[in-house]
Amino acid sequence: MENQKSNSNLKAVIAVLALLLVGSLVYIFKMTSDAKAMQTELTETKSDKASVMKDLEELKARYDAAIAENTSMSDELIAEREKVVNLMADLKKSKGDAASMAKYKKMYNELEGKMKTLMAENDALKKDNAKLTTQRDSTVTVLGEARKYNEVLVGQNEELSKTVEIAQKLTISNLKTAAYKLRSSGKQIETDKARKADILKISFTIAENKVAKQGDKTYYIQVIDSKNNVLGEKQTENFGDNSLTYSFQTTVKYENKSVNVSQDLPGKSFEKGTYFVNVFDKGELVSKSSFSLR
Repeated sequence: MENQKSNSNLKAVIAVLALLLVGSLVYIFKMTSDAKAMQTELTETKSDKASVMKDLEELKARYDAAIAENTSMSDELIAEREKVVNLMADLKKSKGDAASMAKYKKMYNELEGKMKTLMAENDALKKDNAKLTTQRDSTVTVLGEARKYNEVLVGQNEELSKTVEIAQKLTISNLKTAAYKLRSSGKQIETDKARKADILKISFTIAENKVAKQGDKTYYIQVIDSKNNVLGEKQTENFGDNSLTYSFQTTVKYENKSVNVSQDLPGKSFEKGTYFVNVFDKGELVSKSSFSLR
């Protein structure tokens, strides 16, 4: 009877120990499972942090490249890049738990979406700028060609104007001067002696020119004696910065035909020696000759 009681107690103890063993095994299994789950979560969180950081670095690199192109959107791009840089700094400091990683992923997605919008606008702007540059270059080329053509035309017109101006110039020929003694009868007798001379007769011919302008033409005749004195009226006329002292002036009506001009220059006590005769069209010397009296 006592043995039966002892066996019952033993069985009870064994049953309790079995229950305790089963409970311990269950607890150990649960703890092991939780540890593995935590380890897996920590590994995944660490991997997520590295992945998000890599994505942010790539996002910053794309902003750097876009900013380097120096478009009119550079200020907006720089502001968005700063947001990326700040988020990268915050991510480095974070513990990398699941909640914070979810937050960083969300913020990254928002920044990436903003970047796609800005990049699309920037690409459109670059295309517009490229088109404008092409149009500008085309316009510059056309204007350059037009300018060159105009320069050629201006040069040709200047050459033509010079040619016409030269063609319109009147030519003076047969410039002659002779001294004469006046008789009481009015008859003029040519002489080469200074003491007998009473007048100098100057004559020249204006040649025919079909393209010259018609109208009155005035010439200034300058006669200089052997002592470098200007004879006659000794009037002075200014032509720009130059002045001309002349002996007399003569005006001729020119009608594109040859015209003979002759005029007397009276005087007294003519000097012996060589005389110089110059014909001026305004301030331009157009003919000259010399003669001597003894």
